[in-house]
Amino acid sequence: MAASSVVRGEDAFKKVFKFYKRKSPPPDFSDVTDFSKGLPSDKIVPAVLDLSAVSDSEAARAGLQPVKSWRAFGLQGYPGFIFISNPFLRGSQPFWIRQCLKTYPQKPNVCNLDMHMSPSDTQDIWGQSVHGLSSSPSGKREPKTLLERLRWVTLGYHYNWDTKTYSANHHTPLPADLHLLSVQITAACGFPGFSAQAGILNYYRHDSSLGIHVDESELDHSRPLLSFSFGQSAIFLLGGVRREDPPTAMYMHSGDVMVMSGQSRLFYHAVPRIIPGPQGQTALEMEGHRMAFFSQDSTLGGVLSEEDWVLCTRLMQAKRGGYQDRQANGERRSRRRCDSVETSET
Repeated sequence: MAASSVVRGEDAFKKVFKFYKRKSPPPDFSDVTDFSKGLPSDKIVPAVLDLSAVSDSEAARAGLQPVKSWRAFGLQGYPGFIFISNPFLRGSQPFWIRQCLKTYPQKPNVCNLDMHMSPSDTQDIWGQSVHGLSSSPSGKREPKTLLERLRWVTLGYHYNWDTKTYSANHHTPLPADLHLLSVQITAACGFPGFSAQAGILNYYRHDSSLGIHVDESELDHSRPLLSFSFGQSAIFLLGGVRREDPPTAMYMHSGDVMVMSGQSRLFYHAVPRIIPGPQGQTALEMEGHRMAFFSQDSTLGGVLSEEDWVLCTRLMQAKRGGYQDRQANGERRSRRRCDSVETSET
C-alpha cells in the first residue's frame, strides 16, 4: 500500500509521517521521489541556477563541483524549494563528516551533553570517545561514548530549545568553512549576500526521526534555510502551510542539499525514517571513499587520516547527520544535522 492511499481526513501530514515511520509491516516506498535518479516526472522541474555567481575555483574551495555540473530541481506546488543532488566533489564529503563529528562538537560550541554535564566534561568529546570506538567488541554491554550520545550541536547564535528562540547574548563564532560552503550554495541559488549566523547539527541513529515542524524562529523569513545531509539516507517529508496539506516524500542521500525559500520557507517538514545502506554501509563507503581530499584550489584542508576516517565510518554506520544554515536580521545562520545540517540568517 502506497502512502498516497492513507492521505485523507484531518492532519494528513501526521498520517504520512506515521506511515513511513512504522516498522512492521515496513512501508511501501514506491511514492518516494528520488532526485538522484534524475527520472523525468510531471512533479519534478529543473531549478534555474546562477552559473556566473560562483566560479569553478571558488566552488572547489568548498569541495563543490562546478555549478554547471550541479543537478538542481524544484517541485511543482512548492515555490522556492530547491533540491541539489550531491553537488560535492568526489572525496570531499569525508572532510565535512569529520568536521561534524570531530571539530564542530568542540567548545565553545554547545551540544545536548552540556544540559547535564559540566563544560570541562564535554571539552574534548572526540578525544574522550576514541578509545571506546577503537576497541574491539568484548561481548559485554559497554557504556556509550560521548560521541554516541551526541544528538545536536549549535553554532553561531545558539538556539534555546525551551523558548524556541535565538539569543543575541549567546553567540560564538560560526565556523569559517561552513560559512564559505553556505555562501557558495546560496549565491548559485540566487541569494547573493547571504551570511550565515547560526547553525544546528542534528545527529540521527537508525531508529531516529525528526518530528513535524516549521522553522520560524528566525526574524527574517524572506531569507532561505539551507540543509546539508551526510551519511545514511533518509526520508524527508515536505508539506504545506497546514498540517492538513499532504506532504511529498523524497529521499535525502549523503551530500544532498536543500534550500527552502519563498513560500516553502514556512512549510511543514519532517524526517520520519533513516534508511541504512546494505549491511549498514554508508553511501560514501559503497562509492569507495576511503580518504578525503580536496583539489589543489581548496582551502579547507587536505588529507583525512586513516584513523579519523575509520572512527567516522563506525559512527556513520550507527548515525545519520545533517546541518542547517539560517539567516536572520539580514545575516545568515547555519544549522547542521548529522547527518543533517541547516544554516540560515537570523
